[in-house]
Amino acid sequence: MRSLIICTSVSHGNTRRVADVMADVLGARVVRPQEVDPAELSACDLVGFGSGIFTQRFHPDLLRFVAALPRQRGRAFVFATSGLPEPRFRPVTRSLAGTLRAKGFEVTGTFSCRGLDTWAPFRLVGGIRKGRPNGADLAAARAFAEDLRRTHAQEGRRAANR
Repeated sequence: MRSLIICTSVSHGNTRRVADVMADVLGARVVRPQEVDPAELSACDLVGFGSGIFTQRFHPDLLRFVAALPRQRGRAFVFATSGLPEPRFRPVTRSLAGTLRAKGFEVTGTFSCRGLDTWAPFRLVGGIRKGRPNGADLAAARAFAEDLRRTHAQEGRRAANR
């Protein structure tokens, strides 16, 4: 399975750590948005899009990259790290997943976990979610990626049998 993970990780490396665990399972390359030609995505079976969350939004570099993508078919997943949990009434991963669907992607899953956050008011106390993502978070990221790989393999076998 050809996989690529597009990741913006700028503050503490939280999101990159999660991306690296997923990449290990999927055999994927991890790149920043500015390091990949959008045309490369059409050659991939699965593309991951992720960043840290900044005031309930994905990083602007990732959002600009996705906005500039041409309409295309493909499978994608979305992931994020954040100091605060996703609000149940408005999960932050939903907005990027919706944008990707509008671009023609089938979004096969979303993942989020906590990460060290030293944004403005939290900086005064040395940050929140110290030590995150931790081993349990990274194990959950690995399990998520294993599910993606397994699902993709099963769908590939079904398609081959048609």
